Amino acid sequence: MKDLFTKQWITDNALQIISRYEPGVLTLRALHYQLVSIGMTNSINHYKRVVNAMIEARWAGLVSFNTFSDLDRSMIGITKYEETVLEDELERAQVQVKLWMKTYHKNRWENQDIYPEVFIEKKALQGVFSSVCRHWDVALGACKGYPSLTFLYEASIRLKAALRDGKQPVILYFGDYDPSGEDIPRAIQENLSKLGVDDIEVRRIALMKDQVTAWHLPPAPVKASDSRSASWDGLGQVELDAVEPGRLQRLCLDAILDVFDEDAYNDLLSQEEVEKEEFIRVMKEFAANL
Repeated sequence: MKDLFTKQWITDNALQIISRYEPGVLTLRALHYQLVSIGMTNSINHYKRVVNAMIEARWAGLVSFNTFSDLDRSMIGITKYEETVLEDELERAQVQVKLWMKTYHKNRWENQDIYPEVFIEKKALQGVFSSVCRHWDVALGACKGYPSLTFLYEASIRLKAALRDGKQPVILYFGDYDPSGEDIPRAIQENLSKLGVDDIEVRRIALMKDQVTAWHLPPAPVKASDSRSASWDGLGQVELDAVEPGRLQRLCLDAILDVFDEDAYNDLLSQEEVEKEEFIRVMKEFAANL
């Protein structure tokens, strides 16, 4: 017997959901969970239906090709081939110089006690977190499950530099609600300690049991392949993708604000105004003498 969740049902409801987001925020997995929240079954079979329906919807022109993010398959860099036109480059350079002269600013975190970084379990969700982290000048990294030793070694270099400069490093961690998602923060802290970063706090922001319950997120059976599942007494596996993207962004913002000293920042802005005037004056003198 055919169930209710046909291609047409998926497409009609997906179009309404997609209309609420900027291009590149939703992943196909996140769309699936949004459909689960209005009745669809949380199963591999139904997820595949969503993927296939959205493939057809994009080819049919119902959904834009840039609607969904897929950072796991993103390119690095670009191959430039356009002709370089001197007049265009001069105009662009003049605009850049004017902007540069007016955009002197202090680093947001330079007089803060805390040095934060945001770690997320899945690279596919970078598009959700990047706007908040970019606005607040906070580093964002995707662990892709348990982070590799290379990833942690590179993090340790940044964190030890922050410690030398008198900062307290704090990692704000967002991962799945399952045995591994619960254990990854411990592994991060333990391995960073082995790499010489002893004084660090790893805060697990999401997903937590109370969040899963309060937000009525749909659990699935814990993966049998997860060796930690036998000793875990959680509600079941819930992926971070199941959380509405706007809610994840608010969680990220709240976590950043929780370690941010607004009074210290206001002092920094006052200092910035004084230094900006001096910066513009000196640069104008420099440009006049070229």
